[in-house]
Amino acid sequence: MDLSIVIPTLEEEKYLPLLLRSIKKQNFSQEYEIIVADAGSKDRTVEIAKSEGCMVIQGGLPAYGRNKGAKVAKGKLILFADADIIFPDNSLEQFVIEFEKRSLDLAGFLLRPCGNNRLLEMLYDVFYNIPAFLMEKILPHSVGAIMIKSRFYEKIGGFDEEIKIGEDHIYSRKAFRVGKFGLLKSFKIYYSQRRFKRDGLVRTYLKYFLAELYLVFLGPIKSDIFQYDLQVRRFKD
Repeated sequence: MDLSIVIPTLEEEKYLPLLLRSIKKQNFSQEYEIIVADAGSKDRTVEIAKSEGCMVIQGGLPAYGRNKGAKVAKGKLILFADADIIFPDNSLEQFVIEFEKRSLDLAGFLLRPCGNNRLLEMLYDVFYNIPAFLMEKILPHSVGAIMIKSRFYEKIGGFDEEIKIGEDHIYSRKAFRVGKFGLLKSFKIYYSQRRFKRDGLVRTYLKYFLAELYLVFLGPIKSDIFQYDLQVRRFKD
């Protein structure tokens, strides 16, 4: 097996089909599997995953679901993907080629909003893509998806399941200390705007900015200091 795609879910009947469709449409020449780690969805999430040939296992909050998925993954590479992202056409092959060409151990992704909202696209660049690119070799960032060598995952261990927000950033920085991290630049993955629609642009970006300051100066966020909405954290609408 070349690639294992691990997707943590909770009531994702709206978004999961879009992600799975984007994977199925790929011109991907290597062997892959899709593992859905579900946290007890009451909607059609599990039914959809099974109908698309995914392996479905018991999950939980995202960090727990990723760790459970990694335990059963058979691929040489593991791609952890949030349920509300979409891969551009023919991007997976290029991501893997770039990952291997650059001899990376772990990689993050650049983001773009779904749809054609130019304002949001600019905001994604200004507030995430450009800072993440500039700090790539200093302070790694990972949002939406993470690609990692399975052996490297086994070496450094899994995601911290006690972290309330930013566990993907913390994991990338943990890996960065002992391996080679890079942002994949072949494509930008589509990242849902649902958090902005729910809480508003200003409030959402302010929350992320303050959380980033906390991560940098105080470390992992293991309390509810930011009162992060677990329904959003669990990707519910």
